[in-house]
Amino acid sequence: MAARAETFPMLDATLLPADLQRFAQVYVQGEAGAFWLARCAGEIVAAVGYLPYDHRFAQLDYQGVRTVEIVRLFVAPALRRSGLAARLCSVLREHALGQGVEVLYLHTHPFLPGAIRFWERQGFTVTDAENDPVWQTTHMHCRLTDLR
Repeated sequence: MAARAETFPMLDATLLPADLQRFAQVYVQGEAGAFWLARCAGEIVAAVGYLPYDHRFAQLDYQGVRTVEIVRLFVAPALRRSGLAARLCSVLREHALGQGVEVLYLHTHPFLPGAIRFWERQGFTVTDAENDPVWQTTHMHCRLTDLR
């Protein structure tokens, strides 16, 4: 939550997102979500997960395609640019392939340093960029069928 508050100061840092409020039900006990952590000396230093894509962005059409949304990518500042995020994403991709997922979707924002370029290096392409003045949400996806 500290990292979220630092990265997104425009959000209310006192509100825990719904998926994190119900972490075990959403990511551990559920069949559709998945989550990975990296630890160092007992501390969480990196994380990433995915959830079934919920079709909340009308301009994106993933109907009839098994699509998951990558969520909650985090790497501790001291370990950024170490390859840890890429490794976590590789594990996520392999797991998704094994689950029959066809498309990995995510959205990011230009104010996150290096985020768009990072995802492009992971095989993602920009599918839409919104022009709202605050978020400038950039939608990206990776078709796993193209990687086989």
